[in-house]
Amino acid sequence: MKKSLVVILMILAMAAFAAAQIGPPTSDVLGAHLNYGRGCAACHAPHNGASGNGANKSGNLTGGTSILWGQDVGALFGKTIITGSTNGSTGYTEVLPATMAAGTPDVNGLLTCLSCHDGNYATGAMMKDAVYETLPATYGTWNAIPTLLGGGANSEGYLATHPVGLNATVSCGGQWNWDCVETNGTIAMTGPNSSQFVKNYGFFVSPTAYNNTAVVTCTSCHNQHLMNVVSVTNGPKSGLPTGYYKTMFFVIGPYNPGSGTAGSNQTAQFCRECHGGEANESNGSYNIPTTF
Repeated sequence: MKKSLVVILMILAMAAFAAAQIGPPTSDVLGAHLNYGRGCAACHAPHNGASGNGANKSGNLTGGTSILWGQDVGALFGKTIITGSTNGSTGYTEVLPATMAAGTPDVNGLLTCLSCHDGNYATGAMMKDAVYETLPATYGTWNAIPTLLGGGANSEGYLATHPVGLNATVSCGGQWNWDCVETNGTIAMTGPNSSQFVKNYGFFVSPTAYNNTAVVTCTSCHNQHLMNVVSVTNGPKSGLPTGYYKTMFFVIGPYNPGSGTAGSNQTAQFCRECHGGEANESNGSYNIPTTF
């Protein structure tokens, strides 16, 4: 009887994992970044940067020197922004690069994103302050999620934005962080709690090394080229079964707030990759898996 019960539980567990996975998406993986059919050329210009895209409003002629970027970044050069200022905190000050050739991770990981998603300095950006995804019913009636930062009718500005920039560092140890190890800006999830979390979910985020310290940029959490699907390989970075998983908002790991499974915790799991103090494993619950 006990053996039969174990077999049944294993079958149910396998079924739950199978339900979490999806096949290849039925719509283009670029999603909203197809930009009404313009595709890659909406952000990258094969020739002459922003001028080649007809988007050079600031007169900057150096934008295309990195990743053939075709949007106008000139209005953002050298600007100071403060992110992550909540509950009276002073926030994180970021001085944006003064050139696309700066060689720092905030060039392609932050500046390029703001050339479209900033509503303050880059006022010629293409974004219209609304998300271009079909949102799940769990979002209620508030379906006009703003996509602009630092301005726009529905935006609270940079102060209430997640910390990003060369001063937005990721740490190991302490009350709120994982028992991980940082070496020259690379995070290793090798502690008892963090390694178990990787088995239960994974470590998909990609902090960037700057001055031998891990820092957060936009692309630490977002893959701008994949809006609705993420490929997972079972191995050192994740204990999930190999396959394709649903995601939203270009998030870089399994993330589906529209899951119909009661008690689904996958969206919380994604945030816990960096916020280890709030994870199950850091609070004595080692055997709670990711529920999709």
